[in-house]
Amino acid sequence: MTKAIRFYEFGGPEVLKLEEIDLGEPGPGQLRLRHTSIGFNFLDGLVREGKYPVLPTLPSLMGTEGAGVIEAIGDGVTGFEIGQRVAYASMSHGSYAEGRILEAALAVALPDNVSDEDAAASMLKGMTTEYLTERCYPAKPGETALVHAAAGGVGLFLCQWLKHLGVTVIAAVGSDDKKELVLANGAAHAVNSRSEDFTKLARDVTGGEGVHVVYDSIGPAVWQGSLDALRPRGYYVNFGNASGPLKPIDAIELQMKGSVFFTKASMRYYQLTRADLELSANRLFEMIGSGAVKPVIGQRYKLADAAQAQIDVMARKTTGSTIILP
Repeated sequence: MTKAIRFYEFGGPEVLKLEEIDLGEPGPGQLRLRHTSIGFNFLDGLVREGKYPVLPTLPSLMGTEGAGVIEAIGDGVTGFEIGQRVAYASMSHGSYAEGRILEAALAVALPDNVSDEDAAASMLKGMTTEYLTERCYPAKPGETALVHAAAGGVGLFLCQWLKHLGVTVIAAVGSDDKKELVLANGAAHAVNSRSEDFTKLARDVTGGEGVHVVYDSIGPAVWQGSLDALRPRGYYVNFGNASGPLKPIDAIELQMKGSVFFTKASMRYYQLTRADLELSANRLFEMIGSGAVKPVIGQRYKLADAAQAQIDVMARKTTGSTIILP
């Protein structure tokens, strides 16, 4: 039997239950993994609340990201072997567990120079950063970017990754005590978006021209200020809704703000094929292996404390990536 977090209804943290489940054997095209480290993401809390755009059928297991060791291999699977270290990030729920059955097509082999904890802390956040900065809006040396929620898991990856690409990063954070963290992880400037004017700083840093790109995982709370921080023909990339869903976009407003571009980005559309997944994961592993990007694990929780992890992260009491240890 395997311990796992399951929930039977959408709601508060109290709906999460630690139970024992029988994994059984992997079917055709599947792997059975023993987790060594489990990834945590803000979207986990949104799924539990019933507020994520794509929700599982209840009852459901929880979590979509992790690293572990292959214990069994189903028929028809090639390219993997028992005892191999792998990691994954997908919308297939079940990572909050000591082990799981996973479609082999979702797993990638871990190189020796990437630890299990770093992989669990990095797969979704790091591959999100890869597609945001290199394929959604390919940031270029000499450009300036405004990054919201910069002290969070994806935010710290963005700060480091963009700096490596030669981009000047303006990091917006939720409290003064997080400024030092982002400045130590690639940001050239830091601003408390709750008490300071990030739009003014963006204009000041760019000599009044505005930033080339905004990376926003917050949504409505920073929408207007972010539009005003962009230069003409700048890019507004929204990839999250921490403050709620955005209202319908007014095309005339985008025109009047300087013919700016807006995209609502999602990793699923940048990983439509196995080749896309391997490209993104290999680029992430390259960045981690070279030292260009270092996962910042701010906190670790036991599997039994998964509900508390969600409470702390959603209250913005944490920094960097959060992992759960089975």
